[in-house]
Amino acid sequence: MSKRKELERLVGELETGGISRRDFVWRAMGLGLSLSSVGALLSACGGGEKARTAEGAAAEGELGPIEKELRIYNWSDYIADDTVPNFEKEFGVKVTYDTYESNEEMVAKLQAGATGYDIIVPSGYVLPVLVATDLISPLNKKYLTNWGNVSPIFQNLPSDPGNTHTVPWQWGTSGIAYRTDRVKSPIDSWAVFHDPRFRGKMTMMDDGREVIGAFLRYRGHSLNSTDPEHLAGAKADAIKAKPQLKAYLSAPVKGQLISGDVWISQLWNGDTTQAKAEQPNLAYVIPKEGCTIWGDLMCMPKSARNRRAAHEWMNYILRPDVGAALSNATGYGSPNAAAANLLDAPVPYPTEEELKRLEYQVDLGRDTATWDQIWTEIKSA
Repeated sequence: MSKRKELERLVGELETGGISRRDFVWRAMGLGLSLSSVGALLSACGGGEKARTAEGAAAEGELGPIEKELRIYNWSDYIADDTVPNFEKEFGVKVTYDTYESNEEMVAKLQAGATGYDIIVPSGYVLPVLVATDLISPLNKKYLTNWGNVSPIFQNLPSDPGNTHTVPWQWGTSGIAYRTDRVKSPIDSWAVFHDPRFRGKMTMMDDGREVIGAFLRYRGHSLNSTDPEHLAGAKADAIKAKPQLKAYLSAPVKGQLISGDVWISQLWNGDTTQAKAEQPNLAYVIPKEGCTIWGDLMCMPKSARNRRAAHEWMNYILRPDVGAALSNATGYGSPNAAAANLLDAPVPYPTEEELKRLEYQVDLGRDTATWDQIWTEIKSA
């Protein structure tokens, strides 16, 4: 049986109740689907929403006194130096802070039985998978007294309607970073990745949603388009760009931008800011055609033992001074509206005009398999 037919069979079983959400995730990932693809299929089939409805009441009630320990699992280079020490001192809690480099690494560790964490910080597209596999718990809003500080832009996100399971951590965009001392003319378009003058000095992200989405925007389409003609054009553009690229590379490219091995890179705004601290000849641009806007979110694993401490941590992060310190350290935007006046170099919330050029990634439904196939063909071209 072909991979596509097997996937269609699995989706059919999920929709008719013949297979659990958990089994669907494991078997779909066994077919080689990415986390974003599995999450999109779950959302399209209603899997994540069913789990939210069934668990809604579980977040109510008292959590008891704060525990003496807290275990956090977060992205690397994504926190201020004093965030953890200040929390430990104020609350009398010993924090263990571990890091990962990708959502896939984090989810794989949880799936393998790493049950000791009380806080994780996934990207929005991973939420349907985490909910469907019962890996995270709904939150008790009674203990999130600083929730009112969250900007309305980052409430009720597509990945977590009603903010049942998440508290916003940081937000950013996926645009273009470049060395101004090596690239003499300002960059303003995804077209730069077709320019042979920079052959071997450019990278794009190792992420099909980002690469295909960029070239969809380049052609004037939504970065979530499932139109066959739109996708064919984006695929052609990506294949055209590939000979000019040094590699498909995400976070590790910062060091190469600093050293000059890479001059132009599809990159996140905050990583560019971090790199600029060591290499001032760096600029970041949101292409005129538009790009992705995204948010990372704090969640509590279902296996968390220190639940009161986890809620106190999330509420602590929502304080204006703590939220500002995070953004000052990472270079990413703060979802905390009350922190705005405390930022060293505020990452402004998108204006109405900018929002027209920025899009959140949304689930692609059954077209996810098509996107996965296109990305495979691009990388093997």
